[in-house]
Amino acid sequence: MSDAQGLVQFMNTVAEMARGLPAPSIQPVWARELLEARSPPRPSFAHREYEEVPDTKGTIIPLDDMVHRSFFFGPKQIVALRKHVPLHLRNKTSTFEILTACLWKCRTIALSPDPEEEMRIICIVNARGTKSGLDIPEGYYGNAFAFPVAVATADKLSQNPLGYALSLVKKAKSEVNHEYMRSLADLMVLRGRPHFTVVRAYLVSDVTRAGFSDVDFGWGKALYGGPAKGGVGAIPGVASFFIPFRNAKGEDGIVIPVCLPGPAMEKFESELETLLTEAVKNADEQEKVIISAL
Repeated sequence: MSDAQGLVQFMNTVAEMARGLPAPSIQPVWARELLEARSPPRPSFAHREYEEVPDTKGTIIPLDDMVHRSFFFGPKQIVALRKHVPLHLRNKTSTFEILTACLWKCRTIALSPDPEEEMRIICIVNARGTKSGLDIPEGYYGNAFAFPVAVATADKLSQNPLGYALSLVKKAKSEVNHEYMRSLADLMVLRGRPHFTVVRAYLVSDVTRAGFSDVDFGWGKALYGGPAKGGVGAIPGVASFFIPFRNAKGEDGIVIPVCLPGPAMEKFESELETLLTEAVKNADEQEKVIISAL
């Protein structure tokens, strides 16, 4: 029915009515014609996020023994992960891209797929704003996003440094432009609105700027705004959301709910801890070398 931005707009409208405003401050806009397919439809991208991938090895996450945990990434954790980023990308990489690459790599190792199996990371990319060129007006409530995907074998994701996954994530995100969105609309018409593939796939969405916590029904702003747990949807374990959060220490950061089978969750936590501590250890060793050299 709507994406995060449309949902927040709807919630704000209800909140304004609850606070006694006579009309919404942002008037709703239909404008669905902006996202119509071309005639005739002519997809120009591969759109591997919608590939029909057979689950020949039973790699869809089982629904039993699922564990839900949330992981907090504050300034210290983000700095630690940035130390894994190649120097030529450090100033060109967003927090979302770093966290996405980190989760993709750790989750792949945790699930232990066969080395040659293809793993997918699907990013939700907002089509509002100037980059897409669609001129979607303020007040549009519907869906306006794409599902660009990065694909790599489990072996390459597991064995290569974090920069490998990061470069694939950045490339997938960069593809979303006006032509990509037109191609996506054309594909939807030709293939009857297919569901994105869930076989060996993981979807992430950044709602840190969506504004869920700013919705005020008259009792003040929310203490938390976002999904209650990871893996929401028809297939648990496939999706995670990046949610703004302030922890018990008063640190502002991002909390990410994750859902995995029990044994995989333990391995996921271990791999994540290794990534975080390795960066700090390497930095400390470099500092010691510099001090001793002086």
